[in-house]
Amino acid sequence: MSATPSESPADTTQVSTEAATPASTQPTEQEKSAPESPAPKEIVEANLDLPRSSADGIIQKPFLRPIDTAKPLPPAQLTPDQQTKYETVLAAVSQWTTVPTTAAKNAPTAPITDDERMFLTRECLLRYLRASKWNVAEATARLQRTLTWRREYGVEKLTPEYISIENETGKQVILGYDIHARPCLYLLPSKQNTEKSERQVQHLVYMLERLIDILGPDQETIALIANFNETKSGQNASIGQAKETLNFLQNHYPERLGRALVINMPFLILGFFKLITPFIDPLTREKLKFNDNLTKHVPPTQLMKSVGGEVDFQYDHSIYWPALTKLSEERRRTYKLRWIEGGKRIGEYENYLKTGTSPNLSQRESKPN
Repeated sequence: MSATPSESPADTTQVSTEAATPASTQPTEQEKSAPESPAPKEIVEANLDLPRSSADGIIQKPFLRPIDTAKPLPPAQLTPDQQTKYETVLAAVSQWTTVPTTAAKNAPTAPITDDERMFLTRECLLRYLRASKWNVAEATARLQRTLTWRREYGVEKLTPEYISIENETGKQVILGYDIHARPCLYLLPSKQNTEKSERQVQHLVYMLERLIDILGPDQETIALIANFNETKSGQNASIGQAKETLNFLQNHYPERLGRALVINMPFLILGFFKLITPFIDPLTREKLKFNDNLTKHVPPTQLMKSVGGEVDFQYDHSIYWPALTKLSEERRRTYKLRWIEGGKRIGEYENYLKTGTSPNLSQRESKPN
């Protein structure tokens, strides 16, 4: 999901660094009263009551985790030059105290929030650097534009209650993990249940955020499975919606797409894809697979029967939606609690935030060389 933005890197000057005192990294009194650490993993998982594989019978909730043999690809080690560029971006964003509230020229600014500081993890900064081909100024500018976009779009205001109606028929389902432990999002346009509107695009943004919530250790990317079986005319996204979607995927979720699997694509849909292909950057196009055998990419025990797997999945909105909401809220709660415990640092390590077992940024800094 990489693309070179049209805006100049000079846009980053909109971010204020003039405040005399940087945002506090010390927990508030309310945060100090929170539990010192998340509940034991075993207790949390038992409370979620989620299935593990097709062996659990009829499946109506998301799977708890990948199967044991599903492992992320090892991350590439940074070269000395890349490490220097990362440190330069980290130093720049660490100085931000305000962020523009809209993308308009000379837009007003507002103080950077804790959630925005938490968004700026080590891996996040590296994703933007990779997407910008290690151009420091461009990566820094893109990070600022993403924070502004998230504010203007209202990502944090997309609640499960607001989005719920869009998913009543199960037209988007987060279920299972691929062979590299990427969480899978099924896109099922034949189950379209609403008229074309901005909320349809917001629905996808909401589900992408939930995928990110449940990403496991050492995994930063997701898998999309688009099944066009029984799709009728008018059930697919419009060209305008497709362009908008590609824009935010490539500019605000860079390096997040690991694999996109498209199956049962009729001639009409193939023509649609040809129309939007010019708007898809080359790196993203390489991750697309059409009408492939999905069991080569997703373990059968976590793949729906309708697309060649062994999972007898039956969508019931009253069961699935609360389960997904509970899972993602629990993951976000423990993630933020660990960020607070680690000192509320920009540049924190995502593996620490996801697990609590690997060293955090402060611990790594204090460790003797």
